[in-house]
Amino acid sequence: MEKKLHVVLLRYTPEAETLIASAAKLCYSPSDIDSLLERQTPEKSRECIDKLALMGHQSPLEHVSYTFGIEGISRACSHQLVRHRIASFSQQSQRYVGELSGKNPDGCFDFIIPPSVEKAGMKKRFIEMIKSCQEFYDEISQALKKSGLEGEANFQDARFILPNAAETKIIASMNARELLHFFRVRCCNRAQWEIRNLAKEMYRVVLPTVPYLFKYTGPSCVSTGKCSEGKMSCGLAEQVREEFKRLGEQSDTQI
Repeated sequence: MEKKLHVVLLRYTPEAETLIASAAKLCYSPSDIDSLLERQTPEKSRECIDKLALMGHQSPLEHVSYTFGIEGISRACSHQLVRHRIASFSQQSQRYVGELSGKNPDGCFDFIIPPSVEKAGMKKRFIEMIKSCQEFYDEISQALKKSGLEGEANFQDARFILPNAAETKIIASMNARELLHFFRVRCCNRAQWEIRNLAKEMYRVVLPTVPYLFKYTGPSCVSTGKCSEGKMSCGLAEQVREEFKRLGEQSDTQI
């Protein structure tokens, strides 16, 4: 069955602006921690975040973290996601979770179809090949079972036939500093389409939690005002800025 992207914000650090500002001020102030917290107000916290952005001092952001539940992405996408090493991931295992036919009404494992494949008129053929992979997976699994291999010993070798299109589920945690970096590189038009869609959806669900902090994020043309891609630029910086401006305005209505 073809799956759609689904992102849920499971947990995040409460009072993030206060925590970031307190951590930052501790670096420059002789005050003790209790005094710093007592003097903190939303206005002062936001003023401090502005200064941090101007100075490029990002380490205080690492005290704030976000955890996402992610479904409806391909293995191709998750391979890109886990390259962000300053993060934590728990991914559904193809070794312990079998992909035997019958998991869903379509009779095959869940999968993702690139929009370009559908646009090219190859969707039907694509699904046929997915079903062929499912048939071969079942055949391998049955053969391994007859040879005495069951459970994870069976699945870990049968999975070699599964394609990058196979859907996966993953829980991902990032601190705010890494999240800003993730948005900067993965919301860019130069990013691969699937992880770009994922990054934008993560941005959408996280923005209402601390909108003032995340006003400094998005692709580099939004977060820094300059495209970081040089000659490889998409040339659509103004359109991208408008898109993220609309996302910001939508989050304001959700607070």
